[in-house]
Order: sequence, then C-alpha cells, then structure tokens
Amino acid sequence: MKTVKKIRLSNFKKFEHFEIDFNEKMNILIGDNEAGKSSVLLALDLVLSGSKGKVETLGIESLLNTRCVERFLTGKKKFDDLPVMYVEVFLNEQNNPDLFGKCNSKATNCDGLRLTCEPIQEYEREILTILAQEGDNFPYEYYAIRFSTFSDQAYSGYSRFVRHLVIDSSQINNEYATREYTKSIYSANADTLQKYKYQNEYRKHKGNFRDLILNELNDKLEEYKFSVRNNSKSNLETDLVITEDGIPIDNKGKGKQCLIKTEFALRKNDGIDRIDSLLLEEPENHLSHVNTKKLIKRIESSKTKQIFIATHNNLICTRLDLRSTIMLNSNGASPLVLGTLAEDTANFFMKAPDNNILEFILSKKVILVEGDAEFILIEALYRKVVPGGTPEADDVHVISVGGTSFKRYLELAKILKIRTAVVRDNDGEYQKNCIDGYAGHLADHIKVFSDPDDRRHTFEVCFYQDNTEVCDELFKAGRRTLTVQDYMISNKADVAFELLDKKATELNAPKYIQEAIEWVRA
Repeated sequence: MKTVKKIRLSNFKKFEHFEIDFNEKMNILIGDNEAGKSSVLLALDLVLSGSKGKVETLGIESLLNTRCVERFLTGKKKFDDLPVMYVEVFLNEQNNPDLFGKCNSKATNCDGLRLTCEPIQEYEREILTILAQEGDNFPYEYYAIRFSTFSDQAYSGYSRFVRHLVIDSSQINNEYATREYTKSIYSANADTLQKYKYQNEYRKHKGNFRDLILNELNDKLEEYKFSVRNNSKSNLETDLVITEDGIPIDNKGKGKQCLIKTEFALRKNDGIDRIDSLLLEEPENHLSHVNTKKLIKRIESSKTKQIFIATHNNLICTRLDLRSTIMLNSNGASPLVLGTLAEDTANFFMKAPDNNILEFILSKKVILVEGDAEFILIEALYRKVVPGGTPEADDVHVISVGGTSFKRYLELAKILKIRTAVVRDNDGEYQKNCIDGYAGHLADHIKVFSDPDDRRHTFEVCFYQDNTEVCDELFKAGRRTLTVQDYMISNKADVAFELLDKKATELNAPKYIQEAIEWVRA
C-alpha cells in the first residue's frame, strides 16, 4: 500500500512554513474558514499529479505566499532574496530507487516527491530590471516550475508514483471537474495497453462513422463537407461518461453525484485497488443527513486506501474516529493532532447520538452547560453580567452537553488548550461531584463552576431563590399541588422559554454562573 507519510510546505498559499504527519489510513482536516484545509489537499494534488499544467492554470501568483512577497517588496529587492516555494511529499518505502534520496529540505534519505517554484537564474538581468521599477511589480512570470523526486529525478504527470483522485463536492456540477474525474477514474482502471487499444478503436469507429454514415450527406455536398472532430480535445478520454442504470451521473442531483463518485473511487476492480489515495473536499455538501451516514459507512469500510478529508461536518469528524483528526488553526502555523485522545473518548463521540464536537474544537472559549434551561437563558444572563456584551462579541461559545459528557469534552480542551468553563449542578454533593469528580481534568484554562451549597442542588433551585419575585409573578397563579420551585424543576425548558420571552432583562444570574462568565471571558 502506497501512502503519504508527511507533507512540508514553504511559502505555499497561506503557509510560510508548515508540516503535517499523516495517518496511513484516515486523515480528517478540520479548521475555520481560511485555515488552510483546502490548501493542504491542493498541495497533495499538485505534487502527486506532477502536472505543470495544473500549476500554470492556477498561476504562481495565487500559490506563492502573499506575506513573503510583501516582505520582499518592502526590502532591498535583491535577486538572491526572492522567495522560493516548495511542497514536499514524504512517502512510505516504495522500493523504487528513482524516489529514494536526500534532495529534500530535511536532507534525509527517504522516498518522496517535490514541487519547486523558484526564479529562473538565466533571467536574473530581466528580473532585476523589473524590480528596479517603481511600485510593487513582482516577477511571477520569471518563475520556473519543477517536479522532482527525492533522488533529484524530474517527473511529470505520466509518472504517477502514487495514484490519487480528488473529489471536490463544490464542483460536482462543474463540467471540467466532472470530465477530469472521469479521466482519472478511467486512467486508474485501464492499464497502458488497454488505453492504447481503446483509443485506437475509438478513433477507427469515428472514421467509420464519417466514411460510412456521413457520406450519405456529404455526397450531396460539393466544396464543403462534414467530418468528425478527432483531436486532443475530442478523444476517448474526453468523451467518456460514467453512468448508473444507463443515466450519466452528471444528469443526477449533486448529492447523488457525490455518493456515486466516492463509491466508484473506493471500489476495487478485479479485486485490485486502482487508487492509492483519495482526497475529499467537504464531501458532506449537498448530502442529506441519511446520505451523509451512508457516505461515512462506505468510507469507513475502505481499508486499503489512504483517505484525506477536509470537512466542517460533526458526523464525519466523530464517526470516522476523532483520533484521525488534524486541526488547522487559522491563526497559527502548527497543526494539532488528536491522535493522543483516549480510545474510550473517541468511541464515545463515535457512538453518541448527537454532539457538538466540531463547534467545540473550533472555539477559542467555551461555556459548557448541563441542560436545556441553562442553554436557553445563558445569553440573557451573560448580558446582565456583562452590560452590553454578548458571548459572540467575546468569542465565547455556549454548548449544551449531558452531565456525563463533560469530562469527554475536557479531554479535548486539554489537548487543544481551549479555555473552558463547566457550569453544572452540584446534585446535592458539591465536594464529590464538582471538586473530587474533576481531579485530573482541570488546568489553568479549564475550570468547573457550581453552587457550593448542597441545598441549592440544581439550576432551577438556584434560579428560583435568586429570582423569587419574577418567578412567582409568572408561575404562581393557579398552582395547587406543586410549589413554583417544583413546577420549574418539572418543566425546565418551558419555564426557561417563558422567562426569556417575558422577563429577560430582569433576571439575576446565580453567583456561580456570574463567576463562570467573568472567568471565561478574561
């Protein structure tokens, strides 16, 4: 099985210097918008494809890191200081001497591939002329693109050392993307001899159509006659389509296309894997919840391909094992890997019926609350504690989790350094449930908040005692058997909605919630 072990980027897109070690099976890239998930997949695609045409189509200007260009233009503009971009893909041992060498940034003997974009030495005079001009004219046009192995052997798209495929759901209905996908699948499933044979037969059939069918029409014409296009833009590979039940997949819905393309890419042909690496760009796009689950099961069942997924989807992150997750931070240069997550925690999130794991992972500050009532009222209480403030304005995210799930989230908070306040009931035993129970789970950026009085055992009790007048006004009328406090405990969500709707500006936050809000926003 051919796998990518590591990628190193220098001056590529948003990354000045960046490195990720990959899992040999599953790699799930998550992060905020502009964190670089798509850039990592693009870098892999460019190097594995060895296609100079792809780089030229994208343009050096769109690939070269803008910060390094700006830094150069505000400096002395010396030729030797021109930035160089490279992408290095380190592979597992391939037993191929053409791949093995130390022509990489680590100067380490191993198998790998490298894309380099650097100024052309022979054009130094022309480049210096451009740099001497006024303004910020950067010599992108004088950069050379080179694909080389770690043994310093040049390679191109005809030398596919790792067979890979990209499926970008954002371009599902894009004609060019669909055609490129079909060509890639065809190339992966047909060997070289078959391709030559099929191309020859296809060209021959076109000729037969021209000579035997069109001649009926052409015989009636004199100077100008009809023929059939037969060039590089109209051949077997460009004319092929993939069908299901006789219907071309590009005539199906976007979600169905995504499922079919992924299924086709994951299947084997004659028991042989034709694709080594599959790159999926936000595969959940256009899919219903049910179809997303189907896609996950199909991906999960693939054991002989290395898969890379860029996603914003909770289900995909958790159901495919959080330990395969690589978090890209939009403000930082180093990825965070969740491979150290405990197996039982990863399994918990895989089996949990519902979770907000991705929301949590992508947050800077979090308040974890135990129930619906706290979640419904927390923003109103926040505004009371911080006049004019909101959780969003302070980069605070509020997430409701079950009481038994707190420690699962705190394990992630420890790894990711997320400032996390746990707001929970003491359940009548403050020392046991809120102090002793969290020994080993706390840190400078993790703290548990609860009322220390065992008699104030739940949020509704605390809230009623701190807002008695308001609660009596709303809920006392008509009470015959239940007290207002008991009624609030029995109807938590409904009570919270009514309080929010009618008395939002008059509510007092219990002291432990005030403390949690003040601490988390610090």
